[in-house]
Amino acid sequence: MLYTELTKKALKLSFQAHKNQVDKSGIPYVYHPFHLAEQMDDEYSTCVALLHDVAEDTDITIEDIKAMGFPAQVTDALALMTHDDSVEYLDYVRALADNPIARKVKKADLKHNSDLSRLDTVDEKALERVEKYRKALEILK
Repeated sequence: MLYTELTKKALKLSFQAHKNQVDKSGIPYVYHPFHLAEQMDDEYSTCVALLHDVAEDTDITIEDIKAMGFPAQVTDALALMTHDDSVEYLDYVRALADNPIARKVKKADLKHNSDLSRLDTVDEKALERVEKYRKALEILK
């Protein structure tokens, strides 16, 4: 992982935001954004990878993240990556596709979320999710 003052701030925020959450297999959720961040090759995409689910899955808002001093390149990508449930999923993916940071992080997110070996049980719902993610990855190619 790329360590700068900004990425260390994002790393700490990601941990604080997700420390009490677990994934579908009961594994600490924070490993997911850490895994994505390890794949990034620049400061801003590393921050976005670490923070990509914070506004969506916690009480912390994009405005809060802005107030913490994260630059617009980070917060703009985070805003695009925060899915509003009133927007159809593939439309949401299309909307973020033009932002290079959001696109790079979302591709890594979709690939990790499509890894069925992360699950204890693969059911029909998991297979449907993987198909949805496959369609999203096609949009982002």
